[in-house]
Amino acid sequence: MSAFSRVPIRLRLTLVFTLAMVLVLTATGLFVYLRLQTALDQTLNAGLRSRADDVAALVQQSDTGLSEASHSRLADRGESFAQVIDAGGKVIDTTPQLGRQPLLAATELERATRATVLFEHRASDQLDHTSRILATPIVAQDQPLVVVVGASLEARDEALQGLLAQLLLGGPVALALASLAGYGLAAAALRPVESMRARAAQMSGSDLGARLPISAADDELRRLGETLNAMLGRVEQSIRRERTFVADASHELRTPLALLKTELELALRRTRTVDEMHDALSSAAEETDRLNQLAEDLLVLARADDGWVPLRVQTVAAEEALDLVATRFSSRAAHVGRAITAEPSALKMEADSLRLGQALGNLVDNALRHGAGEVHLSARRSAGQIELHVEDEGAGFPPAYLPHAFDRFTRGSDARERGGAGLGLAIVEVIAHAHGGSAHATNRPHGGADVWVSLPSTEA
Repeated sequence: MSAFSRVPIRLRLTLVFTLAMVLVLTATGLFVYLRLQTALDQTLNAGLRSRADDVAALVQQSDTGLSEASHSRLADRGESFAQVIDAGGKVIDTTPQLGRQPLLAATELERATRATVLFEHRASDQLDHTSRILATPIVAQDQPLVVVVGASLEARDEALQGLLAQLLLGGPVALALASLAGYGLAAAALRPVESMRARAAQMSGSDLGARLPISAADDELRRLGETLNAMLGRVEQSIRRERTFVADASHELRTPLALLKTELELALRRTRTVDEMHDALSSAAEETDRLNQLAEDLLVLARADDGWVPLRVQTVAAEEALDLVATRFSSRAAHVGRAITAEPSALKMEADSLRLGQALGNLVDNALRHGAGEVHLSARRSAGQIELHVEDEGAGFPPAYLPHAFDRFTRGSDARERGGAGLGLAIVEVIAHAHGGSAHATNRPHGGADVWVSLPSTEA
């Protein structure tokens, strides 16, 4: 982890903003400096060309000497100067401050005889300051001459140095003000995050309905708040479901444990005959079986909540699965004077045969407990799925119970009287979902309940 990543995000934003402002201010200052330099150079060059034309005109129109011409036309030029030089380097005429020494060196003079050129000369005995010189060829008195005009760069350099001083002075001030503004903007932008953090720090498990404050602006922070609140809603539902699950499981465990304890206490209270002891132990065994089944169901539901229900998927024939369940419950059905029939079918599906048998067994058990008449098992194809139906001829589901038939620990009034934990259909739904299918329940038009699971088919 880099040192920068440990810096608070507010400071990181400010540092990045400051760096961006350094680049912007530097680029802006450089642009202004270069633009002013170019403008001054263009103005200076234009002035030199104008003066060169004036001097050339004077030399071509008069042979009275440059000194006299300068006195009449070019005397008020400040730091300006001029010379007229022949092709051999001899000074024909000059402004007084230059003397008789030519401004141009031999190579410079040679170039000037062919075309107009610009030179920059540093300060010397002839020039007090660095100067820009323009040399242009002319013909006067029938001989080739070179007109040389120049001006000091002192004023230009002073203007550029003044601008540079102002930029170096004002730039840091502007950068400091911009950095403070950037820090303030970062603080204002992160204020909703701090508000959410403070609210989250106050939230506890006893305040499940609490939510984070959401920004009024339709921006990323608002969407973040909405996403976090949606997550808190899901967490709230999960916690409430877990609390309900634990409470219901505890309630369901109390009854068989209390009955088991009562049976054992009664068996120990006085001397029992062999038959009485056998009855007491049989009752205790039944309650133990009920506890064992309840524990198994709770384990399946817990694994489902963790998103993991172990499956060994293989191709299963629907007819074989229905026949196995019908055979398994046939003795129990016959004991209460009822029948279980399984309809022949050639359909096949992808499923875990043990889990599928558990789901169908729960459906048949539910039909035997709460239904009446014949229990009919069948398989049907619907929308690319295989539906395994368990139908009975009883009164069906109570209308108010039907929408919650697959909820955990949900039982109808008659189911409460007959016992049961209310987990059978919930287990069916868990197994169906684990297979990528679904579970459904409805009442038949002519009486009785129809409960089925839909599983993927192996056939196209």
